[in-house]
Amino acid sequence: MAKKKEKKAGKRMKKGELATMLMDFFHTKPNETLSLKYIFEQLRLTTHPLKMLCRDILSELLLDDYITEVDKSKYKLNDHGIEMVGIFQRKSNGKNSFIPEEGGDPIFIAERNSAHAMNNDKVRIAFFAKRRGREAEGEVVEILERANDTFVGTLQVAKSYAFLVTENRTLANDIFIPKEKLKGGKSGDKAIVKVVEWPDKAKNPIGQVIDILGKAGENTTEMHAILAEFGLPYVYPSAVEKAADKIPAEISAEEIAKREDFRKVTTFTIDPKDAKDFDDALSIRRLENGLWEVGVHIADVSHYVPEGSIIDKEAEKRATSVYLVDRTIPMLPERLCNFICSLRPNEEKLAYSVVFDITEKGEVKKSRIVHTVIKSDRRYTYEEAQQIIETKEGDFKEEMLMLDTMAKTLREKRFAAGAINFDRYEVKFEIDEKGKPLSVYFKVAKDANKLVEEFMLLANRTVAEKIGRVPKGKKPKVFPYRIHDLPDPEKLDNLSQFIARFGYKLRTSGTKTDVSKSINHLLDDIQGKKEENLIETVSIRAMQKARYSTHNIGHYGLAFEYYTHFTSPIRRYPDMMVHRLLTKYLDEEGRSASEKKYEGLCDHSSAMEQLAASAERASVKYKQVEFMTEHVGQVYDGVISGVTEWGLYVELNENKCEGMIPIRDLDDDYYEFDEKNYCLRGRRKNRIYSLGDAITVKVARANLEKKQLDYALVE
Repeated sequence: MAKKKEKKAGKRMKKGELATMLMDFFHTKPNETLSLKYIFEQLRLTTHPLKMLCRDILSELLLDDYITEVDKSKYKLNDHGIEMVGIFQRKSNGKNSFIPEEGGDPIFIAERNSAHAMNNDKVRIAFFAKRRGREAEGEVVEILERANDTFVGTLQVAKSYAFLVTENRTLANDIFIPKEKLKGGKSGDKAIVKVVEWPDKAKNPIGQVIDILGKAGENTTEMHAILAEFGLPYVYPSAVEKAADKIPAEISAEEIAKREDFRKVTTFTIDPKDAKDFDDALSIRRLENGLWEVGVHIADVSHYVPEGSIIDKEAEKRATSVYLVDRTIPMLPERLCNFICSLRPNEEKLAYSVVFDITEKGEVKKSRIVHTVIKSDRRYTYEEAQQIIETKEGDFKEEMLMLDTMAKTLREKRFAAGAINFDRYEVKFEIDEKGKPLSVYFKVAKDANKLVEEFMLLANRTVAEKIGRVPKGKKPKVFPYRIHDLPDPEKLDNLSQFIARFGYKLRTSGTKTDVSKSINHLLDDIQGKKEENLIETVSIRAMQKARYSTHNIGHYGLAFEYYTHFTSPIRRYPDMMVHRLLTKYLDEEGRSASEKKYEGLCDHSSAMEQLAASAERASVKYKQVEFMTEHVGQVYDGVISGVTEWGLYVELNENKCEGMIPIRDLDDDYYEFDEKNYCLRGRRKNRIYSLGDAITVKVARANLEKKQLDYALVE
């Protein structure tokens, strides 16, 4: 009887009544995700009409942003308070957004409600009442932390005032500069300007010139402007250089006595032809019983740079050398990086070495990590070493060929264990003495590059295992590792769906090794095919970025359980940290270093590495645009390398210069952007432009100011 009654009551429940019940129910479980089935059960919605009514109300609550759908038919209360804290992202088109600290969807902030917040500022916002079917909107009520108050741009000077016209798209308004704050800048100069205030009623922020970089369009000016734009240093502090000048280059007899002596062992360096900072050298000699001794000798930078010294503090701040197209911005003063520490031929040098007893098949029988003194017999460029490998002729050919044989088996083992083989080419420029690009060429890694790479990987891994692998029950000491997480499962699924269009398959589940072997299989399959570059690019996007951390999770891409950076202390700060800690731990079974301090340094180093990579990309982009200014009007074959709602990116086959066909120029139809399938689709004629399609374009415009190439479609 009771059951019947409940059914009857259920039938008579009104929409408003059920809506209130539902809302109350979500509030009793504010942090839980509730499935549709669970909601039906808990609210005793047993009849079909009641379940349908419930679905209707849930759809409306979703529209109103009252709840969010976390997964298919799984809902959670959207508990936006009245105020939220997060990061403000400025767009020059006025479509600013706010990214909540707690996670969740971006919230739109109109220009008039931005309180002059700048890009990446930490702000507090207040919500507006939600409008039906419209995106959530808010206004900035407080700026908690400024992310950046300096900008790079070109000066426009009038009689009694000036403006800085910025290139980056994050500032919609030019910066007003009073005449007395110009620091001698003239129209057409590139300058760095600091924003000092932005009055409430003023349209433009007010700034003062910090530094004049030079005339816009001049090579050095533009390279310095790129560095300044990313907040990277473009000059070396003279106080630090003076400190380096006082360091003696001579090595004392007592220092040599403390070290293992490798001066009589065949040793050489292999580096790019324009390199001056030789971080690493290889030595090799035959032992008894069919073994070889291979030494990986690394510049002993920490011997010359004490922790906490003025040179060390500058290196820590920079964290990495930056390699632009035409110059290196070194982490250490030139006297150290190109002279004292650099392992130059026929000079005695101090090194920190990992020495292996190894078979011809690349099996390591034992290894040791020692401070050494070395003397390189010869400096090879990659090209010269490659020639010996190919012709089997030249100085030290026996040693070179033996190292090459070992490297090849080491490499084979690594891929068998599941390392991922991304063999990317690099775009390089031949430039004249003024920095003007004359031609573009591609640098491909050959056997000589791979030989050096394998021994560096082996040394890095050996050092990481030495500290990281400890007997059961013992805690490993604090140490900076180079870690690389598994690919994002969602991105792997997208990749798998994307490549299916080209007829390829990919495993997205199973063991780590299953997945990585499947990725390698894919990379082998696409070699030489027209979609190779494209699928490789999309595959790289599915990968996580490698970074530094004291919490070791292994390196997925290399298939190593333990990995660190030990082999480049001249150009990377983490390697200097590793050298110091290694010495500390090997010399004395002492206390572990502070985890908090080193994790902070790891985070800083990872962030600086990303910045340096962005600056390097920007300098390549600048040179590509500069190179193409000579080719405006010419027609090229290319491939669609990116698809966005504002247009198509196209990479030219001949020189890999990437430009864009703006959506407004595709005027034969109304195009819609299909994000999932990486394509634009015409509404009327159904014409599709997909990532990876071959396409013919004409160079329409080359804008150096914006580092932008515009292409036009050639039918």
